[in-house]
Amino acid sequence: MRRSVVVAGVTALLAGVTAVNAGTSSASTPQTVPGSHPAWARSSALVDDVSQTHPVTFRVYLAMRDCVGAETTAMAVSTPGNPAYGHYLSTAQVRARYAPDATTVSTVSSWLREQGVTVDQVPANNAYVEATGTAAQVDAAFGIRLGNYTVDGRTRTAPDRDLSLPDSLASSVIAVSGLTQTFAEPLSIPAVAPAPNGFRNSAPCGTYYGQKIDTTDPTYGGTHLSYAPCGYTPPQLRSAYGIDTAVRGGLDGRGQTIAIVDAFASPTVYSDAAEYSRRNDPSHPLLAWQFSQHVFPENADQEVACDASGWYGEETLDVEAAHGMAPGANILYVGASDCLGASLDVGLNYVVANHLADVVSNSYGDQGEDVPTSDVNAFHAIAIEATLEGIGLDFSSGDDGDEVANVGHPEADFSASDPLVTAVGGTSLGIGSTGRTVVQTGWETGKSTLSAGEWTPAAPGSYLYGSGGGTSGLFAEPSYQVGVVPDALAAQNHTGDDRGRVVPDISMDGDPNTGMLIGVTQTFADGVYYDQYRIGGTSLASPLFSGVVAVANQFDHFEHGFLNPRLYGFTSRTSAITDVNHVNGGVVRVDYINGIDDTAGLRTSVRTFDDPSLTIHTTSGYDDVTGLGVPKGSAFLALA
Repeated sequence: MRRSVVVAGVTALLAGVTAVNAGTSSASTPQTVPGSHPAWARSSALVDDVSQTHPVTFRVYLAMRDCVGAETTAMAVSTPGNPAYGHYLSTAQVRARYAPDATTVSTVSSWLREQGVTVDQVPANNAYVEATGTAAQVDAAFGIRLGNYTVDGRTRTAPDRDLSLPDSLASSVIAVSGLTQTFAEPLSIPAVAPAPNGFRNSAPCGTYYGQKIDTTDPTYGGTHLSYAPCGYTPPQLRSAYGIDTAVRGGLDGRGQTIAIVDAFASPTVYSDAAEYSRRNDPSHPLLAWQFSQHVFPENADQEVACDASGWYGEETLDVEAAHGMAPGANILYVGASDCLGASLDVGLNYVVANHLADVVSNSYGDQGEDVPTSDVNAFHAIAIEATLEGIGLDFSSGDDGDEVANVGHPEADFSASDPLVTAVGGTSLGIGSTGRTVVQTGWETGKSTLSAGEWTPAAPGSYLYGSGGGTSGLFAEPSYQVGVVPDALAAQNHTGDDRGRVVPDISMDGDPNTGMLIGVTQTFADGVYYDQYRIGGTSLASPLFSGVVAVANQFDHFEHGFLNPRLYGFTSRTSAITDVNHVNGGVVRVDYINGIDDTAGLRTSVRTFDDPSLTIHTTSGYDDVTGLGVPKGSAFLALA
């Protein structure tokens, strides 16, 4: 069921509709939008047809003018040594040279109105035309039948075939999004239950790694392990990554804006983040003028399917982590109307089209790459524009390791697999009493539970979760990875001489067992109020990294934009990135069974580091768990 088509180059995605149509049709023949029908929308999975009167909002994404030239320029302005390096285009220049023109917008809008649908809006960069109509009108306009399908225990809406367009429009349209439901998942892992349901870490836990050793339970693999940290604070994380001196000296990201895109919006996100800073980083408060948000109207139909309130902890984590690493930067929170990939793309496009940020942290993703080509096209066009304008896009690489358990074979996750984003993986991080890193390895957790005086299963335990990584079957190997990523990794999921994009690019702390302390308003039996707990996931790693990039931008008086070409150039000549290698070990965790207190008892488990059972492994040099490694202090800040 998963997509296995290899795309020879990313520009081929955006040129796909035109290329397929050229020379294959007459003027009167409707043209299909390739890849707009997902493989999982099979007749055997059909539950029922969408009611013909059901309102449907969708977006028709328009082709850039000179897409190949746009992507070539995007790579040129991002590649050190190129004469164009750092000469980013303004939003006005991008619109004048590459954005869909007014005539195209008008033509597509007129056609949509002829189909009886209402044209709602067009964003500032003309990326798409948004429209709303009944399912009957949508079915007739695109020659499809919208249906509800059961997929992995979840009901999703999709067309029953590829969409059709008049051939007069085919070369102008790269995607129609919003008709196929692809649910993005937040990539944060709290210890047991998601916020806003009340959760607390149980004692014993340490204020730093190694503070408290479990000597009362049996050894694990012959060793008494440290209890898990209670959750690192921003000063500890800044120290571990070597930027604390810079931040204390005023190089704290001021003058930069970090945008965070998630689904929905916590009503207490600012007050929670401000309280968190007061408690855990009082020298660096989150001031009201530093924080702003743009929240799209909430899609009530998707509240249950998306677990709307479950995203509150995710976005609060993102804000607190980004501010923790770059306490002088401005934070813009953008809340999408729901967790569907098409809606999250609208949120991201809002930031890019209006150049509202210098770096964007995105802590969500799909399981694998089984995403309609139309949605990939839409996202990639946004990524091209961000790169042209010098906006860096950071994406969490995933929390399910190689995805074998979910999709049946190794696969990278989209959107992290797009070659124009920086995919941020996760590590297990031990910060010692002095704030220095004492343990660091790839985050792939194994679990053993204490039962009847024994650890079950015995070391190394059963795989639980970990940093996403692997080789894309969708995107070809980008030039910046050639010669750095081992050929054996790039060749996975490919045949012959084909090579693929490998994820991640870089990593930071992601292990929820060595994670960050966050503060969120939660619901407890005795009321609704602020409390704190430890959290992890590559959702932590991405905003941590975005914060470091914001500090680097200020440090160098330079907007670094899309970082990958520079990151991969570091490996042979600088110490700006610390290589991450395999380390055995783990921590002991004690959890409340009910998540909030000991009335239902306690559960003790060992969470091991860098579980070896996956197809992805932490090794010397580039690897598909931690990428190039982790940022290293002032050497990394001097990116320019």
